[in-house]
Amino acid sequence: MRVAVLSSEAVPYSKTGGLADVAGALPKALREIGADALLITPCYLQTKGEYLWKTAIEDLVLRWRGVPYKAKVFYSEANGSPTFLIDAPEFFHRDSIYGYREDYERFAFFNHAALVLLKRLGDPVDIVHLNDWHCGFAAVKLAHLRFWDPFWQNTRTVFSIHNMAYQGGFGAGELWELGFGSKFEQDHFAFNGFASAMKGGLSAADMLSTVSPRYGYEIQQPENGYGLDWLVRARSGRLSGITNGVDYEVWNPETDPVLAANYSFRDISGKRTCKRDLLEKFALPVDLDRPVFGIVTRLTAQKGIELIQQVAGDLVGMGAYIVALGSGENSYEEFFQRLRNAAPSQVGVFSGYNEDLAHTIEAGADMFLMPSKFEPCGLNQMYSLRYGTVPIVRAVGGLDDTITNFDRVTGQGNGFKFGEFSAHSFLEKIYEAVFAYAEPEAWRRIQINGMTEDNSWQNAARKYLALYDHTLAL
Repeated sequence: MRVAVLSSEAVPYSKTGGLADVAGALPKALREIGADALLITPCYLQTKGEYLWKTAIEDLVLRWRGVPYKAKVFYSEANGSPTFLIDAPEFFHRDSIYGYREDYERFAFFNHAALVLLKRLGDPVDIVHLNDWHCGFAAVKLAHLRFWDPFWQNTRTVFSIHNMAYQGGFGAGELWELGFGSKFEQDHFAFNGFASAMKGGLSAADMLSTVSPRYGYEIQQPENGYGLDWLVRARSGRLSGITNGVDYEVWNPETDPVLAANYSFRDISGKRTCKRDLLEKFALPVDLDRPVFGIVTRLTAQKGIELIQQVAGDLVGMGAYIVALGSGENSYEEFFQRLRNAAPSQVGVFSGYNEDLAHTIEAGADMFLMPSKFEPCGLNQMYSLRYGTVPIVRAVGGLDDTITNFDRVTGQGNGFKFGEFSAHSFLEKIYEAVFAYAEPEAWRRIQINGMTEDNSWQNAARKYLALYDHTLAL
């Protein structure tokens, strides 16, 4: 099977969030189980030159806004799969990857260029796997092309929803200029008098997927459907929820080169060395018996930071450490700095993002806090499981699918989770986790349960391959 994955970001070439981890890992995992997979993504100003192995195409010519436009294509295998990076400075050489008024135009261009590239590369692919609103344009264009271009006749599309809250809206009057002139195409985009790239993908793709079974249910409800829940419900027979995987070549305490000591579920003693290293890196007093609560997140309302604000005083009061890494809304960044200033011997804060430090926190913390308002999948809770760091999460989206509350009687469960979005419910689970932490045998059981789970990308890729087979059989 030949599969082309299209994404607006992908590690190691570009990253703002979990979408990049998924898009970077999935093609590699598909190849490892026998699929012929490739990745197409933009070449941003932020894409490091070391990843651009060679120029694959000097003159990728497409028609854009009525005139020929020439782009360049770089080739790399830095993510373990053939990757084509579309280089168009006018669209992608910006100070940041997203955040521009004309983002819809930038990614419409990327979609058109990707389809021109696929046709130039040779035989048609079986599946074009599209990710989030940025790639909804290609779902609509391919649905239209199949009517009159024999090249695309047997190609099918899978559209993955990573976050329904972002829908790529723009003025419907722009569609003609963006290359979507037919009524068939414009109807797919039409949404409340405007156009939506997310709606286009949901409406036109052959099959829909999302990044966890629970989130697949949640986006069919008004609270998490953001005005498109009716469409997801209408197409629910073609919707599949597949939980993201973890790249264990990158996130594995047995081999992680960043860690002060490597360890496994068979011998977890190295985690104590990592805890010491974490406390020293944040200039905190080294007391290895006190619990460390780790936080690695974007500081946005989605991530439930307001609940962390409300329980932080209780954590400090019980003598615990809090170590946080993240950036985002100013009010949240300022809160963590105030907390650090108020309790400098218990709180460590790093504003921004640092990949090595994220690994250090995952290995050195005892517990990991993820009280999200909504979480389509989440990756950090799965990283935490592998590193023997017990997650405390809210039961939403992928957090609900991947975390099972620890049962003292049966010894089953890999973390702690709560339902109601309230500081009271969150704090209850924190205290439950702290009580378990005080019992070494119970704590070791929880850690082993998490560390031995298979959340690998190979496991997820097999489910995607089955989904592709089903899509081709439609």
